[in-house]
Amino acid sequence: MDGCCDHLAVSPDEDLHRHHIENLARADALLFGRVLYEMMEEAWRPSASEVSRPDWMEPFARTIDAAKKYVVSSTLEQVDWNAELVQGDLGKAVEQIKRESRTGVFVSGVQLPLALAELGLIDEYEFVVHPRIAGRGPRLFEGLAKHVDLKLESRFELASGASVMRYAPTS
Repeated sequence: MDGCCDHLAVSPDEDLHRHHIENLARADALLFGRVLYEMMEEAWRPSASEVSRPDWMEPFARTIDAAKKYVVSSTLEQVDWNAELVQGDLGKAVEQIKRESRTGVFVSGVQLPLALAELGLIDEYEFVVHPRIAGRGPRLFEGLAKHVDLKLESRFELASGASVMRYAPTS
C-alpha cells in the first residue's frame, strides 16, 4: 500500500497469477528493462521448471514463455527467449513497437515505466495494491519530473484483498 513494488514484498497466489495471465493475453508483446527481463527469464524460462513450484503457476509459466518480448538495454549485447533487443532512442523505439502492435504492449518494472511515463508513452496504467505496508523497497515512479493526471477506468478486487485499478492518462 506504500508504493513498494518489490516482488518479494508480496505473497503470490493463484488469483494474482490468473490475473497476470489475462493481462498478458491482452497484449501482443511484453516490454522489459534488462533487470526485469533477466529476473523473469530466470524464474519462468522452461529450464526453470526444474525449480519446484505449485501446479497453479504453470499456466503463467507457459504464457510468459510464449510471449513476444522486447528488452530495453544499453548493456546487453543479445537476448533470446523469444525476445528482441531494443537500443538507441527509447521514445522512437517504443513508438514503433506500439505502431506494430495490434492489441497492445505490456510494460512492467520500475525504471522503464518511469522513463515511459516521462515520455508520455503509457496509454493505460494498472496498479495492483496489496493489503500490506512493506516499509522498504523500490517505489513506482519515484522521481517522476511531472504530474500525470489519471482517470479511473476500472477497479476490482482479488481474493487476496488486493485491489486492481486501471487508469488512463487524462492528457
